[in-house]
Amino acid sequence: MFYTIELTKELEIPPRFLGPKLRDEIFERLRSEVEGYCTGKTGFVLAVTNLVSMGKGMIREGVGNARFNVEYQCITFMPHKGEVLDATVNSINKMGFFASAGPLQLFVSNHLIPEEFEFDTSNEPSYVTAEGEKIVPGSEVRVKIVGTRVDANEIFAVATMNDDFLGLLSTTVTG
Repeated sequence: MFYTIELTKELEIPPRFLGPKLRDEIFERLRSEVEGYCTGKTGFVLAVTNLVSMGKGMIREGVGNARFNVEYQCITFMPHKGEVLDATVNSINKMGFFASAGPLQLFVSNHLIPEEFEFDTSNEPSYVTAEGEKIVPGSEVRVKIVGTRVDANEIFAVATMNDDFLGLLSTTVTG
């Protein structure tokens, strides 16, 4: 789920930053460009932890900018089938609900919600039990990933609540 890996990125730095604080500038630019970015191969980059090497900068003719091939360590989040996550419900419809676990968007189909939960539209769309438990937007749920779809720069998951120790954790009513 969480990994520490080394990646490389080419950065272009304007000439005004080519001085004693070059390393700091490269680190800040690297953080702003890659943190929060997602690739299907490495997952979501959560944080840049270390600048391993900057390489030798090459000056671009006519522009004066320097290009650096930067190697860095980062913490990534890559979800896999079978992993259990805590998620926050974003929206609910009769087909199921959408939730987010950090940067990951996931869907729980109504077929993957325990049978005791019934879809209810009396106030706002929700899933309720006879005992009064209620899944509404803002609810915290524990789910297990049953599949992922990986695109070039996005990861989406389908999850279930039909297993031991999964389900509703807490209900936070918004509004």
